[in-house]
Parts: sequence; C-alpha cells; structure tokens
Amino acid sequence: MDPQLARVLDDLYQEGRAHDGSLADRLLRLRNMTPEAAQLIALLIRVQRACSVLEIGTSNGYSAIWFADAVRDTGGLLTTVEIDESRVAAALRNLERAGVRDHVEVVHGDGADVLAKTPDVSVDLVVLDAERPAYVEYWPQLRRVLKPHGVVAVDNAVSHREQVVPFRELLSGDGAFDVQLHQLGDGVLTAVRVR
Repeated sequence: MDPQLARVLDDLYQEGRAHDGSLADRLLRLRNMTPEAAQLIALLIRVQRACSVLEIGTSNGYSAIWFADAVRDTGGLLTTVEIDESRVAAALRNLERAGVRDHVEVVHGDGADVLAKTPDVSVDLVVLDAERPAYVEYWPQLRRVLKPHGVVAVDNAVSHREQVVPFRELLSGDGAFDVQLHQLGDGVLTAVRVR
C-alpha cells in the first residue's frame, strides 16, 4: 500500500475512534469499519478482480479508501452511497486526500433507492455497512444486481450479530449462495453466488 494512503487511513481510523468514543448516540458516531474487516474486503475485491463494487454506508470514507485502492488495481470503480450530506462532503475530502478520488463515485442518497436503480447483473461485490435492519429489505434487489460469482460482504456480523441474523438466514436459505462468517474485526459475513 502506498505510504501516503496508509497514513491517511491510520489518521482517519484514529480520528474516528476518538470522535466516537465520547458519543452516546450511535447515529452521531462515524462507526468506521475496522482495519481488519476493510483489509479482508479489499482483498476479496482484488482476488475476484471486481470491477463494479457497491458500498452502502460511506460515513467519512474510511472504508471507501480501502476499496478504491483495490479497484484501482482491478481497473474498476467503487460506487459508495451515503444518506448524510455532511458525511458525503467529508468522504469526498478524504478520498481526495488519499489520492483515490478518481476511482470512486460518491452518491448522496438512500441505499434502497440506489439498489432499485442499479441494472440487473451488474455488480461484482456489494459491501453492506449501513442500518442493519434494512438488509432484509435490500435482499431482492441485491440478488438481482449481483453477477454470477458475485459477493455480498456484511460488516458488524459478530459485534451486532442479533441484527444481522435475519439477513444471514435469508442468505443461508438461498441455495445459490455459499455463506461464511469471518471472525475478524467486528465480524464480516460473506456470501458468494455459486449457483
């Protein structure tokens, strides 16, 4: 990883932890992905040679920097979606600072709306790091937009297990997906479309 990009990531992660530590209201927190989880998903992007990556839940762009660096290697594009306008602005600044802005489209909007407008069978990998109860509602659209061998990666699958269980059950009950739970960071649930 480029040393400048690594410094930006480290600074953002430390800033995020300091910011979140004093806030009781979770909606005011940045809730950045752990470095271990972001690194795993970036590795999946590279291994899959994913060219079309969709992230729902940008926050300040911390994880988007990891994924943009990966799609820079694959010749792809990351589309990241954030509903909060001030966080969209922060993400744009941070992506620019990290030198990966050209590999990302930042969308100010709702994840469900963006999924509904995404063409069929057009996405290699989807990252879910937003409001976990909404994932079940996303499922029909996620299934529709994923390419064969496409991947869904869900953050916080261990730290917020009870909120992810209904979505995990949907994935596991769909015979077309191989589902695995990775016990690193806050837990990453992956589902690969194998059939």
